Amino acid sequence: MSGAITDVAGIEVGHHTCTGPGSRTGVTVVLAKAGAVAGVDVRGGGPGTREIDALSPTTLVERIHAICLSGGSAFGLGAAHGVMEWCREHGLGVDLGRGPTEVVPVVPAAVIFDLGRGGEFTAWPTPADGRAAAESAGPFVECHGTRGAGTGALSGGLQGGVGSASQQVGDIWVGALVVLNSSGSAIDPGSGLPWVPGTADLHPATAAEIAALEEARLAPRTPVTPNKPGNEPGPLNTVIGVIATSADLTVAEATKLASVGHDGLARAVRPAHSMFDGDTIFALATGEHRLMPLPDPLNTDADRDRYGATHSRPGLLNALLEAGANCFAEACTDALVSAVQHHSDPAGPPSYRHCAPGVFAAHEPHR
Repeated sequence: MSGAITDVAGIEVGHHTCTGPGSRTGVTVVLAKAGAVAGVDVRGGGPGTREIDALSPTTLVERIHAICLSGGSAFGLGAAHGVMEWCREHGLGVDLGRGPTEVVPVVPAAVIFDLGRGGEFTAWPTPADGRAAAESAGPFVECHGTRGAGTGALSGGLQGGVGSASQQVGDIWVGALVVLNSSGSAIDPGSGLPWVPGTADLHPATAAEIAALEEARLAPRTPVTPNKPGNEPGPLNTVIGVIATSADLTVAEATKLASVGHDGLARAVRPAHSMFDGDTIFALATGEHRLMPLPDPLNTDADRDRYGATHSRPGLLNALLEAGANCFAEACTDALVSAVQHHSDPAGPPSYRHCAPGVFAAHEPHR
């Protein structure tokens, strides 16, 4: 497994990175310009979200065109308004039947906590930053590294970032994009390697590298504002992301796909879903490929191997759910190994690559 969420035809990604004076944050947008059935599942104890209720299987909205992932905690939810305006100008939204731009875009959003990580508490993404991310979107935009919504991310004391992965199930594509900003760690403290190996050609960490990783995990971080004694908050983090597929899922099935993404998250980050995390996963189904049983004459062992399940719709759906969880887990690892330390702040959090360079002896980072 490798690749990116943009391997799903019709899915585009855009980033806007905010690294000016005092700023270390950004916005990542996932677009489906032809529309996609959507679902969502929120597991963290401290989520920051927008338009979540609109994705319920019991509501009117069946297809959306954009999802906004942002830094800035609850303040960063405003970035979605810029994405909404961009979508309206391009005729993407609920059609009111009165003109090409008289539509109401539904833009669900989720945010990570990165306030003050660049030095200024008020340096959160704005609607203009959301618009810029949407404008930059395309099918070949880089989906890995310290950029967009992952710019100010942390993962277990290390620099976090954006990661992605994809997998095929028969003719159907499944892909995931993750913003890794976890209070839990994606690193096995015993081996110094990611909990989920992913596709990177990694070598065992040395004792010195394991010690450096543990030092980074335990290093105190300068608080955003002084705290009263006895009132220090825990780490305020979150893992957010999107799973996309080319299958023709219903809203309920897309919601299930988002739900099993949390299984992948729990494999890759330990612990996950704490009271200090806002873990939120969206799902998008473009409907390019029909999820349907194969004809009985094709019900052979070779077909069974190809499709990874029985030939009922629930069986094929189960294969997609497994792929979604796997993709989300690998995307978490990809975010960790592709993150780079900010050159503008040598005192900031180190990257995994910085602490354990020997692990990457035969592996080049994503650029």
